Amino acid sequence: MPSEADVLEQVVGRCDAGERVSLCTVVGARGSTPQASGARMLVLASGQTIGTLGGGCVEAEVRQQALKLLQDNVTQLLTFKLDHDYGWDDGLICGGTMDILVQTLESPASASSYRDALDSLRRGELARIDLSFPTSAGEHGEYHETIEPPAKLLIVGAGHVAQALAAIATPLDFRVSVLDDRGDCASVERFPAAETRLVGEIEDELRRYPIDATTYVVIVTRGHRHDGRALAAVIDSPAKYIGLIGSKRKVKTIFDDLLEQGISSEKLLKVHAPIGLELGAVTVPEIAISIAAELIAVRRGRDGQAARPMKFDEARLRELMGRGGAAV
Repeated sequence: MPSEADVLEQVVGRCDAGERVSLCTVVGARGSTPQASGARMLVLASGQTIGTLGGGCVEAEVRQQALKLLQDNVTQLLTFKLDHDYGWDDGLICGGTMDILVQTLESPASASSYRDALDSLRRGELARIDLSFPTSAGEHGEYHETIEPPAKLLIVGAGHVAQALAAIATPLDFRVSVLDDRGDCASVERFPAAETRLVGEIEDELRRYPIDATTYVVIVTRGHRHDGRALAAVIDSPAKYIGLIGSKRKVKTIFDDLLEQGISSEKLLKVHAPIGLELGAVTVPEIAISIAAELIAVRRGRDGQAARPMKFDEARLRELMGRGGAAV
């Protein structure tokens, strides 16, 4: 699935080449919808799409209307109520409403706002997109969006868990770097998708690494000593997330050592340890998934909420079945 920056790159590149495209953006979402405001799908004249609005009937309908608007060189705001007519994903009815702006773009000038946003993201800065458009009621609509740059994920240690996590995190729009003191482990062959592979003394490299407020640090080295030193090296950093692998006993031992070194308990309490959401993970892939899930929870502002199965509300289910709705 292409990232936010990938879609913007396609928009800017094609408009710079003089290609006419249709950019479909969710500029309003009310109630239960498959995607929130900011979701984008690019429609090409060939019918090919890049990005998604959540799938299902709405996306298919938007694609058809976007192709017509593309031929007529028209920009238009579309509104969809997700009822029986616009169920999505095999008929599941959300019940919400989506406002989707379909923009026809065909020149470098028409894509200038997206070019500015893309340049900001490439610099690792917040990007802002401001849109104005006519509504169906003849009024003037506005949409403002702030886009965060891809988060940086620094994986300290290049063992099996690190390898599995890097493979999962890359398509989740994390820019992955891997650090280990063993060059044969932090290799291109083992971490092909990593942007950076650092080899050197772990503590020294961590103190040199540019950790900022968008950096997630995952400590999964091969031993207690390396883990403790790695944590000591990053504990004072502005990292958005610091996670430490290990059993509760191992974590307590490391924390006790750091407390003796003068590191405050307040700082240690911010460390996610043992790392990962409580999924009952046992195997390496399961552990990597539990870590990735915790990273997502932090990124989406759900940190601290207990992991639990997603269950359909029983009362709502009975209501649907009473009206002849299908149980999901």
